[in-house]
Amino acid sequence: IHAQACLILPEIYASLSGIGFVPKSTNGLDPMSTVLEFGPVTALLVISVVLAMIIANISRVMGPRRPSYRKSVPYESGMKPIGPATRRLPVKFYLVAVLFIIFDIEVIFFLPWAVSMRDLGAYGLVVMAVFTLILIVGFIYEWKKGGLEWE
Repeated sequence: IHAQACLILPEIYASLSGIGFVPKSTNGLDPMSTVLEFGPVTALLVISVVLAMIIANISRVMGPRRPSYRKSVPYESGMKPIGPATRRLPVKFYLVAVLFIIFDIEVIFFLPWAVSMRDLGAYGLVVMAVFTLILIVGFIYEWKKGGLEWE
C-alpha cells in the first residue's frame, strides 16, 4: 500500500498544484514529502480505529445478552455490600503515592541527564543539582510525615 501511495500521491499533488489547490511552501520544504512521511503513521492510526470499531460492534451484535437482577447487583466477594462505595482513604495511601511520584520523576529525569552529562557541562550539573535538591526536600517532607513507616 505504501509503495502504491508513493506512486499515486505525487501525481495527484502535481495536478492539484497546477490549478492552485496546494499552497506553496514557505520554509523551502516540499509539502508532499511531509505527507508521504506521515502516510504510514496515518494509515496505521486509521486501520487501528476502524479495527477497534469493528471488533466492538461484532462483540455487541454477537455477544450473549441475558440481563438479570443478579447480574445488575453490585458484587463484593459474594456478600451484600455494606456502607457507601466511596470511603475516605487513610492519609498513608496519599503519602505513599507522593513518594512514588517523587522517585518515579527522579528516575525519568536522571537517566537522560546521565546519558548526555558531558554535552551539558557545568550548566547541566548545576541544573540537576537544583533538581536533586528539590527532590530531597520532597523526600524529607515524606519522611517527617511518616510516609516511610508502615504499621
